[in-house]
Amino acid sequence: MSLWTFMDYSTNLTFISLEGHVELEKYRYVYFVICLSVFILIIFCNSVVISVIYTNKPLHEPMYIFIAALLSNDLIATVAFYPKLLSDFVSEKQIISQGGCLVQTFCLYTCTGSEFALLSAMAYDRYVSICKPLEYATLVKMSTVKKLLFFCWFVPSCEMGIAVILSYRPLCRFKLNRIYCNSYSVNKLTCGDLTVVNLYGMIVLPLVVLIFVIVSYVRILEVCLKSSKDCRRKALQTCFPHLIIFTSFTVTACFEAINNRLEGNMPHIVSMIMSVENLVIPPLINPIIYAFAVIKLIFPPVKAHPPVIALTQ
Repeated sequence: MSLWTFMDYSTNLTFISLEGHVELEKYRYVYFVICLSVFILIIFCNSVVISVIYTNKPLHEPMYIFIAALLSNDLIATVAFYPKLLSDFVSEKQIISQGGCLVQTFCLYTCTGSEFALLSAMAYDRYVSICKPLEYATLVKMSTVKKLLFFCWFVPSCEMGIAVILSYRPLCRFKLNRIYCNSYSVNKLTCGDLTVVNLYGMIVLPLVVLIFVIVSYVRILEVCLKSSKDCRRKALQTCFPHLIIFTSFTVTACFEAINNRLEGNMPHIVSMIMSVENLVIPPLINPIIYAFAVIKLIFPPVKAHPPVIALTQ
């Protein structure tokens, strides 16, 4: 295709063709129905849990506020991904403007960084409540929670904002072998030297994971190993859902980063499935996992009363 195919000179927009779809002409309506169902289910499940937390005052505590923030973060990523994907399934051409592509990249990558940060903040909250219960009210105040939430979204958005500015350059290629925009693939389409952009992506962006997650979990593990057996057991039980979600999210995020740099060495369909896993599984699983904690507080288990023994004279 020529440059004219990807330029709209009436609006001065540059378009990118999304070439990652697998047998779209054959299965477009099947894809559409499946993705629409997943999209609706994600919106419904996350919205229900968030609304329950918002409307119940007993849930206005740090742990549940962090859960609501995590689910809200998933909703933002969902809205940034699914509407465009659904429109592509029913469109003749799967294209997106360069500006739209960068906006989608910014939203998805910011949500990814925020996901790591929020999981780390939740782990810290659980660690303090279990291992330092007497200091919990002092260490995890509502003002601290607000600062953590601001930090969890502000730092990733600033880092990705800089990455988007570095990526906003003229394009020399217009075909993206993906079904959505990601930073590394978009940068490969631009003209000129990519050294600065690649160094920024490899060094600065991973700091979100290193600062927010690895340090926190290592510290939690270190303290718990020095604590009593009962403290370790409670900590593991409480942090287990976070660890499952964190491990799954980290593995697929690392896979996507590695796969972008080794493009072509893996079957395309496998690459596409793994690249969207974090946009499907966590938004579906997170509300289900954390709903149990919400239900447990609202409807605590009824303790059986000991049998009454009649006293005879």
